[in-house]
Amino acid sequence: MNSNELKEISEKLIDTISLAGQASIDLYKKGLKKIIKKDNSPVTNGDLEVNKLITEKIKVVTPNIPIVSEETVDLDKKNSFHTFWLIDPIDGTKEYIAGQDEYTLNAALIINYIPTVGLVGAPKKKRLFYTYGKNNSYMIENNQIVKLNCEKKNQKGKIVAVTNSSKPSSVILEMLKNNKVDSWTPMHSSYKFCVIATGEFDFYAARERAYEWDYAAGHAVAENAGAIITTLEDKYFKYGKEDYKNLSLKIKRSKTLDV
Repeated sequence: MNSNELKEISEKLIDTISLAGQASIDLYKKGLKKIIKKDNSPVTNGDLEVNKLITEKIKVVTPNIPIVSEETVDLDKKNSFHTFWLIDPIDGTKEYIAGQDEYTLNAALIINYIPTVGLVGAPKKKRLFYTYGKNNSYMIENNQIVKLNCEKKNQKGKIVAVTNSSKPSSVILEMLKNNKVDSWTPMHSSYKFCVIATGEFDFYAARERAYEWDYAAGHAVAENAGAIITTLEDKYFKYGKEDYKNLSLKIKRSKTLDV
C-alpha cells in the first residue's frame, strides 16, 4: 500500500474511534457490566461494544485484511499473519472501571511485521492520535490537528519518564538511572506512547509484558513521530509473533533526551 492509501485508511477510522470513545464514556455513566476472563483480567460491556464498533468499521475499510483483537483472539492458535490488524478496544480496563482518564482505544495495522497505521483514542483526555507512516503522526485536540515530531515540551535539561508501575523493578530502575532520568510518572495504558510522541515525556522502558495489541497502535504513533523504539537490548521490536507476547521495550523521544 502506498502513503495515500494508508492515509485514507487511517482517516476513515478517525470518526469511528471518536464515536467508540464516546460510547465507552456513556456506558460507564450508565454503570458497567463486568466479567472476569479466564486469565483473571476484567472485561466489561464497554470493552465489547468498543470492539464491535471498531471491528465492524475495519471490516468495511479493509475487508481482506485479517483482524486480531484482544477480546476475540484464540491464544491456543498460533499466529501466522504478517499483515493484519491488532485491536485493543480498551487498554487500561481496570482504570476504565475505576473511572480514571488514562484508558485508551487502540487499532493498528501491521504491514510486514511493522506497525504502520495506528489510532489511539483517549476519550477522557479529549485527545485522539493517528498515524499512517513515517513523519505522518498527528494528534487531534480541541478540533485542531497537530503534527507530532517528539519535540521536547518539558523542561530542558531534565529527563522525565513514564513507567507502568509506581514501583519499577530493579532492572527498570537501572535503565532509568543509565539514561539519567530525573523523575518518572506511572501510566497504565498506551497513552504513555503518545505523550512521548507529543514531547511531554522523554523515556519509557519495560520488561517483557502484555501482548502485541497493547503496544502496536501507540508504537506506530510514537515511532512515526520520530521516537526510537527497541528492546531493552537495543534489538528490533518485532510484531507478528506466534504467541503475540511482547518483547521488552525501550522508547526514547530522541537520541538526546534533555534538549
